[in-house]
Amino acid sequence: MSRRARVSPAEAGLPDGGARRRTPGLRREEVAVLAGVGASWYQWLEQGRDISVSPQVLDAVARVLRLSNTERRHLYILAGLNPPVPEVEPEKEDMCEGLRRLIDAWQPYPAHIVDMYYNCVLYNDAAAAVLGMRPGSTQNCVVDFFTDPLYRSRSKSWERNARTVVAQFRAACSACPDDEGFQAVLAEVKAASAEFTALWEQRDIEDAGQIRKELDHPVVGLLVVESTQMKLPARPDLTVVLHTPLDEANSAAKLEWLASPEGRRGAMYPVAG
Repeated sequence: MSRRARVSPAEAGLPDGGARRRTPGLRREEVAVLAGVGASWYQWLEQGRDISVSPQVLDAVARVLRLSNTERRHLYILAGLNPPVPEVEPEKEDMCEGLRRLIDAWQPYPAHIVDMYYNCVLYNDAAAAVLGMRPGSTQNCVVDFFTDPLYRSRSKSWERNARTVVAQFRAACSACPDDEGFQAVLAEVKAASAEFTALWEQRDIEDAGQIRKELDHPVVGLLVVESTQMKLPARPDLTVVLHTPLDEANSAAKLEWLASPEGRRGAMYPVAG
């Protein structure tokens, strides 16, 4: 009822007849006609009765009521259906400046942001110095994990983490099985790495979470960090990856030194991990 009240007959393409209405917005009967459903059925829907609904009908109602993507997903949940895949609201598309401030504020610890295909879209200076993120790499975290020799040579936890990386990527792919972007990344990394292909064929699947990384930095030696993946509800296509030093190998102090002017002069070679 609250969503009907937001939409005027003129906005819905209906003549208002010039007469004043007792209540603002669309009437139930008008929503039913515009959505192509019966008036009684639509009334039962609003009343929350135990009726059979389909995604196609809910999408028609969402279109008439001009629901946002978030509201459309909520409508599915209210109706007892699995909600559609989250989409980015148009007004939320430009968040890069705020996200840049976020990962820069995480200094001196590494942080980066990836899109739904694991392409790196932003990274801070610590990620460049410690994780080896640089323009010369492919900028895809899955491809680089298996093909970047710098990454491979510096990561002491590579063998242990490889299975997790593939399992998490399979989980992401499974949410969009026909997406051409995922298929392109999958084809690229399969063609480049027999190790990835072997792990992919094991069909392990795992939600994104935390990964322990042990890095052998050429200047400060062993670094032990924990990467945490965090989703952004307003930007479901992006994931923020923050690296936190663990209480081992004096990692926090080493990262702070690497971010200092003296450390920047000493760290001539980026390290992937």
